[in-house]
Amino acid sequence: MNNRIGVDAGGSLIKIVYEENGRMHFRKQPNSELDDALQWLKITAPNKPIYLTGGKAGTIQANYFPEAKGVDEFSAVCEGSQYLKMREAMTAGEPYILVNIGTGTSWFTMKGEQYERVLGSGIGGGTFMGLGKILSEVDSFSELVSLAAKGDKGNVDLLVKDIYYPENPPIHGDLTASNFAKIQEFPSSSSADKMASLNNMIAETITLLTVQVASIHNIHQAVFIGSTLAGNNPLRESLNTYCKMSGIDPVFLKNGEFSGAIGAMLK
Repeated sequence: MNNRIGVDAGGSLIKIVYEENGRMHFRKQPNSELDDALQWLKITAPNKPIYLTGGKAGTIQANYFPEAKGVDEFSAVCEGSQYLKMREAMTAGEPYILVNIGTGTSWFTMKGEQYERVLGSGIGGGTFMGLGKILSEVDSFSELVSLAAKGDKGNVDLLVKDIYYPENPPIHGDLTASNFAKIQEFPSSSSADKMASLNNMIAETITLLTVQVASIHNIHQAVFIGSTLAGNNPLRESLNTYCKMSGIDPVFLKNGEFSGAIGAMLK
């Protein structure tokens, strides 16, 4: 593996992994900087074999690295996550649901060396960025995350406690009864409140689908990876809370957004 480079070119980001002196290095850039990233790679590692995965792998191979090898995206993500899970000294043989939150979201069942993609959704990082820009007129991922961390979803979402007031609700009052449902308050709510609501809606949707997959396949652990989680503590915290409330053990892999690139390199 020492001499290889893995590249995962997805819908929003290009992720590069390489090993040097026994240490793994990571690099990622938005697709708008694709040419810069690949020119850097040509200069940095002109003689190393390159393994490509992701939706834009074919384009990169045709235009930049004709000698590169293509790797199936789903197998790369699954094998990369297995590698990271073992690296973090977790039990590799325990079945788990792999949840890859990229531009959209994919679910895989992971049972030993066997893996299968069982579900996909258009809800993911692309939703966060696209609706985030509409709601806040901000197009920077880090700024949108910062807004979400400062906001109060209760100023936008109709909560369970709102419906039952002044009575005590039969379930946790801060759970969402309906996303973005406080129509009268919406015009006066802040961009931060709207982003908190959006982040929460994404977390709730992903958790509900994860719980359904886990129930069908009788698996109790979910491993979350993907670029949408990188630096997005509000989303991570919400997923952690909702999964535990639902009886799912959530795991967040360090450098999980590079699973695809690592898996390509391992191939």
